[in-house]
Amino acid sequence: MLWPLVSLLAVGLVTLAAGWVVDQALQRAAARHPDAPLWPLLRRCRAPLQLVLLATLLLALRPVEHLLDLTDDRVRHALLLVLIAALGWLTVRGLAAVLGAVLGRYETVTEDASRIRRVHTQLGLLRRVLDALVWVVTLASMLLTFTAMRTIGASLLASAGIIGIVAGIAAQSTLGNFFAGLQIAFSDTVRIGDTVVVDGQQGTVEEITLSYLVLQLWDHRRLVVPVSYFVGKPFENWTRRDPGLLAWVLLHVDHTTAVDELREEFRRGLSLSPGWDGREWYLQVVDTTPSTLVVRAAATAATPDDAAELRFAIRERLVAHLRDRHPAALPRIRTGDGPPDDGP
Repeated sequence: MLWPLVSLLAVGLVTLAAGWVVDQALQRAAARHPDAPLWPLLRRCRAPLQLVLLATLLLALRPVEHLLDLTDDRVRHALLLVLIAALGWLTVRGLAAVLGAVLGRYETVTEDASRIRRVHTQLGLLRRVLDALVWVVTLASMLLTFTAMRTIGASLLASAGIIGIVAGIAAQSTLGNFFAGLQIAFSDTVRIGDTVVVDGQQGTVEEITLSYLVLQLWDHRRLVVPVSYFVGKPFENWTRRDPGLLAWVLLHVDHTTAVDELREEFRRGLSLSPGWDGREWYLQVVDTTPSTLVVRAAATAATPDDAAELRFAIRERLVAHLRDRHPAALPRIRTGDGPPDDGP
């Protein structure tokens, strides 16, 4: 009885010591190579690695069976299931570390924000596909350790074709979203961080999965949209090529408005605005109505958020200028009779 207990304690100590040694080695590697993001990410593999080592040692030494005086294979089978699950967990953590390191390395060598967002989207979806594949293989491996599953394997393979057809028909929508997610990832139509407009709702792409896409709206609500929407319907992507945008407002003013003076006031306001990127601006009369002139003031901004703030600032400054300096230039509704007609 004493020897199995000592063996069990030794297995636990070896597992803890191995995890500590690996963690210390990764810390030293991260200190020697501070620009390499792989080593800090690999530290997340410590727990599944310890579980793999623990299950392997318990299977090899069998201290639990001797300690509990068990002669059947139930404990051994349970440890085998734990080992397979731990290997799957370790593989998922390792893939996450490698893909995260690839993205981190790409961010350090590339300054193009649109390309970084594209790679971020592609690697995120690739990680989800690989994770799903790993867990499916892990679960299948665990099921195959049962004798009953091995004996009915032939019949399962014989009926796999029919089951696959039935499952495909039943899961058309799910499969459509799955392939739509892959198409979005590698066709570069929409990426994490893009500003898009869907059914009149403007938002920033916050998350892309294999079945849905999450938009963060201006009021911090989340709009969840199936990824198939972005394959089968038109939508606006304001930042696909260049995150810069044109912020513009329309004003209705009286026909007597001094447009040149209003344009100069607009230019002065832009020079004081942090949202304007200095590239382009204009103020033009774009239309007339029987009672007003329609003036459009526009200026460029670096990001969609800056464009929104600049649009609000433009409207507020121009309206305040007309109200304080030229109140007669504001549109008026004439309800009385005009002067008598002196013509013949």
